[in-house]
Amino acid sequence: MFAKVKTQGLIGLNAFDVTVEADLSSGLPRFDVVGLPDATVKESRERVRASIKNCRFEFPISRITVNIAPADIKKEGSFYDLPILIAILKAGNQIKANIDDYSFIGELSLNGEIRSTNGVLPMVIQAKESNVGAIFIPADNEREGSVVKGIDVFPAKNIFEVIDHLTGRKLIEPAYKELNDEEIVKSDVDFSEVKGQQNAKRALEIAAAGGHNCLMIGPPGTGKSMLAKRLPTILPEMTMEEKIETTKIYSVAGELDKNTRLISKRPFRSPHHTVSAQGLTGGGASPKPGEISLAHNGVLFLDEFPEFDRRAKESLRQPLEDNKVTITRAAGTITYPSNIMAIAAMNPCPCGFSGHPTKPCTCTDAAKKRYKDKISGPLLDRMDIHIEVQSVEYEQLSSNQKEESSEDIQKRVNSARAIQNERFKGTNISCNAKMTPKATRKYCILSEEANELLKQSFDTLGLSPRAYDKIPKISRTIADLEGSEKIELPHIAEAIQYRSLDRKYWR
Repeated sequence: MFAKVKTQGLIGLNAFDVTVEADLSSGLPRFDVVGLPDATVKESRERVRASIKNCRFEFPISRITVNIAPADIKKEGSFYDLPILIAILKAGNQIKANIDDYSFIGELSLNGEIRSTNGVLPMVIQAKESNVGAIFIPADNEREGSVVKGIDVFPAKNIFEVIDHLTGRKLIEPAYKELNDEEIVKSDVDFSEVKGQQNAKRALEIAAAGGHNCLMIGPPGTGKSMLAKRLPTILPEMTMEEKIETTKIYSVAGELDKNTRLISKRPFRSPHHTVSAQGLTGGGASPKPGEISLAHNGVLFLDEFPEFDRRAKESLRQPLEDNKVTITRAAGTITYPSNIMAIAAMNPCPCGFSGHPTKPCTCTDAAKKRYKDKISGPLLDRMDIHIEVQSVEYEQLSSNQKEESSEDIQKRVNSARAIQNERFKGTNISCNAKMTPKATRKYCILSEEANELLKQSFDTLGLSPRAYDKIPKISRTIADLEGSEKIELPHIAEAIQYRSLDRKYWR
């Protein structure tokens, strides 16, 4: 007796179609699972056996062979439990219903309950793209799976509910629901809470408008972390494509709350400086997304930047250039997206008070040099905007003057992004910071005065070719904020200002 059941598998962020085949034949009782299963899939034999018996179905006393095809791709994860059980019951004629148009995903407990699993969203999307009519998923993953249109998603708590639906005794209600505004989480922080720091706010507004990376340098307690945490509140609202892409990453990583349908708030990740390179990029025998990918379409904040391990810092270089993280292991290569804004913060010296107007610096010149040398030149070059965050005076802190809110700043950012969306329509470029050299030449048109100033600055400041590439992009964003078609002298002058701190601190 033979049966086959549809399900899906995962490799990194990509799902693929899987067929679970069960064959019951005469011979000594035995239960084999083939098809390149990992240890977790092999252990499903015991979970499936116990579930069938404890739910009072008949476990076949025969030679059972389960093949998980395609056999040349390694199968990992516990979500193959449910399709294996359904295939065995179907092969044993305990399920007589036609299940050709169904797919099944879920881990089983020993008493037949269906437990939540990671990666449900990409697997449901794959099932829909493969023209599967309906899919059974764990009830705890209902909100995650319910965002996909065009396929019936049936959340089930246990195998009794699945069997009752297949036999028609009691149908499960499909899980799809329309998203509404109430599900969009409002932030509990705002730029209006930051007193003073107008220069830093301006720099972060430009960074948000163009998707630029930013390095903040200043003494401790000046508000660098406070400013960075409020950056997501002025970024544009996420598009539906961005929400689904981000939610898929969190689903695969196992970081999606069961009460969350879609990630609708831009991610803000702030790993501690003791994080390893693998913690940032992702890794493991079966590589999972790291902090860089978890910050996809959002902000990666690196506080105390020089204190990060050198390998961890240098692991940022390729993702910041390519917007993706590629992890290679013996089992294969996995690529995760990493379209992020990197915001780094650091003190000017080990004690933090170099250049402070009132507090003396206690560091030696050698200690200052060692501290700054922890950040390599190539990594510093990838930080588009460098901004000095100065101490705030008492009068500013105690002032009752109302500061500009995140909502007001976001309106200007949205206007600049709308210009960029129109400019880059039909391309893979999302914002000014992601422009290719060809696009930079096409869209960063400088006036004669602006071009002359850039030429003088390149010679005087000793800018690198990468810095020369960054400055027109930043000035393009400044011009977009002002609604200017051409990059004028004030735009390029402000952009050059944001690339001069590396000459002050790293000359």
